[in-house]
Amino acid sequence: MSNLKSIKQFLVEEDGMGTVEVILIIVVLVGLVLIFKDQITSIVNSIFSKITSQTNKV
Repeated sequence: MSNLKSIKQFLVEEDGMGTVEVILIIVVLVGLVLIFKDQITSIVNSIFSKITSQTNKV
């Protein structure tokens, strides 16, 4: 019962980040992904190719 009360109190607290801040962080992250999409794709493809080549050796 104590845990439920503390969780409810945590959800009611207004000291945490507001909705606007969370939305702004998400917008910035999505913008960064769109800007660096090609670089991220090439890095991920490189990592996966290394993983598959090294698993064939095992």
